[in-house]
Order: sequence, then C-alpha cells, then structure tokens
Amino acid sequence: MPISLQKGQKVDLTKGNPSLRNIMVGLGWDVNQFDTGYDFDLDASAFMLGSNGRCPTEKEFIFYGNLEHSSGSVKHMGDNLTGEGEGDDEEIQVDLTLVPSNVERVAFTVTIYDADKRRQNFGQVSNAYIRIVDMATGMELIRYDLGEDFSIETAVVVGEIYRNNGEWKFNAIGSGYQGGLAALCGSFGIQVA
Repeated sequence: MPISLQKGQKVDLTKGNPSLRNIMVGLGWDVNQFDTGYDFDLDASAFMLGSNGRCPTEKEFIFYGNLEHSSGSVKHMGDNLTGEGEGDDEEIQVDLTLVPSNVERVAFTVTIYDADKRRQNFGQVSNAYIRIVDMATGMELIRYDLGEDFSIETAVVVGEIYRNNGEWKFNAIGSGYQGGLAALCGSFGIQVA
C-alpha cells in the first residue's frame, strides 16, 4: 500500500528499499467544468537542481521541448494536451543511479500552458496528484494528493526527490506560483525568451 503524504511531509525512497533504481513519477489532474473557450493543457516538467537550488544549465530543464537529459537519468514520456481519461496524465521516468552527481534535487512541476491568454488557473483544476512507482515491481510507493489549495496560481511545484546522506527521499511541496512556466524557470535559474 502506498504512503499517502500531506503537504510538507518527507519520506525515504531508497533507505528501506536499497534495490530501488527506476521510478516513474506520475502526475494527474482533472479539469472542473469551466468554459474559457479553450482546452486546458497542463504540462509536467522536471528541474534538475544543483546545491544552489538552480539548474546548472538549461539542459537540466526536462519538459515537452526537451524530453530527456543527456545522462539518460530523467525522461519525460510526452505531452498530454487535454488531460482526458483516468490515471496519470503525464509521466516522467527517473533512473536514480544515473542522476549526475552535481544534481542534488529533482523538482516536479505542473504548469498551465498559455494560462494568461486562456484565462485559466489552478482554481479550475481538481484531483491533482503526484505518485511515485517502482518501475521494477509496478508498485506505487508514494502518493500525494494536492487538495484544493489553489485559486489564481498558474504553476505548482508538486514535489521533489532529493539526495540525503547517499539516499534518495521525496518531499511533498505543493507550492503555487503566479506567472506560469516563465516564473518557475526564473526561480530555478532558467532564462526564457
């Protein structure tokens, strides 16, 4: 049975499970019945962060426009343009053994594409979650349901995995931002055009 987390909780991933290597980070959401005249296109991203909390280069920003890190450690499995259907809407796979040593954390985020133009925000999204699955066994290890804490935000840092004394842990963050993907990129040291 997966560990269900609340905002701010941290849990060990590898300490009690030393054979854990490949994880799938599943992100999902539902859109409430609002008609803004546009479909909702939510996008999952991963920011591979150094000790300063920033991406060493723009290559450590994994998203629909850069699906895989050169190390092979983090792979985005593709953009879901509508979020229709059950289960995970977007997935990111991580090989913990291949994450470069200069990367201390990998933050997982969800943003609303063209949110300002489409007049959309996370107040119109429900049932958002992140889950971590052991790819070797298919077992769900961790689940964090975000709840309905957002209103005007257009980007959310959902959670992160991070190194601690040679082990990997997960932190349920659930922090919202205004300004969408550009605001997130700026806070993680990525310059956007």
